[in-house]
Amino acid sequence: MSQNGSLERRTQQHQQPRASNGEVVAATTLYGSNSNRLRGSPKKDHKPDNYEDLQLEFNPLVFSSLEQYMPHHMLNMSRDVKARYMSTILFRYLPESERIRIQKHKEYRQKIIMNYPPLHKEIYAMHAENFFAPSFLKAIKENTEASFKSVMVEPSRGIYTFEMLQPQFCEMLVSEVDHFERWVHETKFRIMRPNTMNQYGAVLDDFGLENMLDRLMNDFIRPISRVFFTELGGSTLDSHHGFVVEYGINRDVELGFHVDDSEITLNICLGKQFSGGELFFRGVRCDEHVNTDTQSEEIFDFSHVPGHAVLHCGRHRHGARPTTSGHRINLILWCRSSAFREMKKYHRGFYSWCGECRRKKKEKERISVAATKQELLKRGVKSAS
Repeated sequence: MSQNGSLERRTQQHQQPRASNGEVVAATTLYGSNSNRLRGSPKKDHKPDNYEDLQLEFNPLVFSSLEQYMPHHMLNMSRDVKARYMSTILFRYLPESERIRIQKHKEYRQKIIMNYPPLHKEIYAMHAENFFAPSFLKAIKENTEASFKSVMVEPSRGIYTFEMLQPQFCEMLVSEVDHFERWVHETKFRIMRPNTMNQYGAVLDDFGLENMLDRLMNDFIRPISRVFFTELGGSTLDSHHGFVVEYGINRDVELGFHVDDSEITLNICLGKQFSGGELFFRGVRCDEHVNTDTQSEEIFDFSHVPGHAVLHCGRHRHGARPTTSGHRINLILWCRSSAFREMKKYHRGFYSWCGECRRKKKEKERISVAATKQELLKRGVKSAS
């Protein structure tokens, strides 16, 4: 798994979703509680410090993201004091065994980066003009809701599709992954796969593409998520897990019904030639309702097109149908928000985004209205008599 000093990456081996008996398995949390707490809403006009020059156990972006949620009396403290305060909160997630695992993964990653010879060095830095489709790049540069909507389609609630990557970049990334797989085979190096549900594919962060993917999240996905996924942490994304998955003959064939360990998921088809492999979506759910029934309006299937992306929240239940021929490879970017994950534990219901929470609320309102009408009718009858 990708660890990069980010809290959520560090906990992901214990949080990977997996299908079991046809049910969705939700990501688990490792939150504790003590006297250090964050506020329920951010101080939006607060400008956070930059922590990149400090030696920290977690990704510096996590600290900058969490700072606006700190208690008012902490906001004017020194960076060191604030970092210690937030670290206390973040370390609740990490038992000693997890810290040992983190250190081992750090050594694992360093060993790969020191020995693996990249094939296409130009993809290890963000070159937007060479990576993205002109229409997508234009929308990002304008950075408005209207510009995003001009290139995006929302075929079902909360699912956005759009052309994103140029064919040449897709080809280079696929060949880079193939090159990495050959190197792994030739050196007999044992690699960690993307998650517990995929036996093929590779974690891109582990062999040097982490900085490029950070730019992808921060400069291209977060602006969109800030507009379309505000209630799901879209404006506070601060860490990621980037990987490719492979489907076809002698590879994974399908992907079971699950939810992602992410707030926002970007799924881009890189190619190659294939048939089948459609994504199927079945509604957004919180942890409590992850295995509840699907409503008819929540059913949506999507067919992959190379270079085209699907953007959805991680809590959107989905899976992939069998790839019946050829070879399909997809780039997946799980984008996470430490602030959203911390705030989630203080809420009892998620009526703005969980389909079942919303349905139950409407049902309670319907029953309440019906009861009120019945009571008024009884009063009217008594008055008439």
